Amino acid sequence: MGVWRQIAEYFYIKKRDPDAPNTQWMRYMHGINRISIFMFLVGIIFLILRIFFFRRL
Repeated sequence: MGVWRQIAEYFYIKKRDPDAPNTQWMRYMHGINRISIFMFLVGIIFLILRIFFFRRL
């Protein structure tokens, strides 16, 4: 399974594979991965805004 497909499944953009195991621990892992990816994207956006818009001269 590709990385982009897995990320799309985490954020409910793409439908999940029906043959994949659905255990409680897998749900916990996917939830933590969602939070991690979201925090990473927020951090990247923050850095881009800081570099381009809040630059001190």
